[in-house]
Amino acid sequence: MNTLIPDCCKPLQPHWPLPQPLSGAYLVSTRFDASRLSADDFARCEIPAVPGASKRQCEYLAGRLCARHALWQLTGHASVPAVGEDRAPQWPAGIVGSITHSAGHAAALVAHANNWRGLGMDLERLLSPERSQRLAGEILTSHELLRLQQLDPALHPWLISLTFSAKESLFKALYPLVGQRFYFQDAQVLEWSPTGRLRLGLLKSLNGEWVRGTEVEGQFAELESQLLTLVSIANQTAT
Repeated sequence: MNTLIPDCCKPLQPHWPLPQPLSGAYLVSTRFDASRLSADDFARCEIPAVPGASKRQCEYLAGRLCARHALWQLTGHASVPAVGEDRAPQWPAGIVGSITHSAGHAAALVAHANNWRGLGMDLERLLSPERSQRLAGEILTSHELLRLQQLDPALHPWLISLTFSAKESLFKALYPLVGQRFYFQDAQVLEWSPTGRLRLGLLKSLNGEWVRGTEVEGQFAELESQLLTLVSIANQTAT
């Protein structure tokens, strides 16, 4: 495996920052600085280049470096997920995973599909009070907005950020299973715990299995002052 780490990325860090371990799952993260990206970094790292501004290129490179290392930890074989027509990562057969990047951080998570049907991970910088209030009506359902008003206003930006990230993770976990897009108003956070546990519920039926009212467990943690959320769908046939 090509172990080169370009100057734009910090050393890859295999770790588990979330409160609840997932059996057989591997998570790798790094920090990156787009201003240090070099024109030949993709070629030197043996990762296919993508078009776009340096920020887009660097976050893609950092995420794929994490994914390749996580796949090597899981399977002993290093590969780089391609980009599908729907822009989702294309994982090797029998593997599920998720890639995320935000504000100079990137991470990837992989596991065998015989243990986990879907994995969705999202990393987000906390919204400012002003931006969180502007986006609250888009991100939160009416029930979530009502519940928010009962809490200390100082907590609002954090909770809106958490809800945003949790719903992004839910989408990433379910999209490969349902094959259709859904949006912020199609799910809600039912409860969350200071210990880092989440529970989400669907407000829209996505197919015959994932119907309105279905509940999904998730978890969250802070990763260097950003929020990291994860939704994992277990394979019930696993023994």
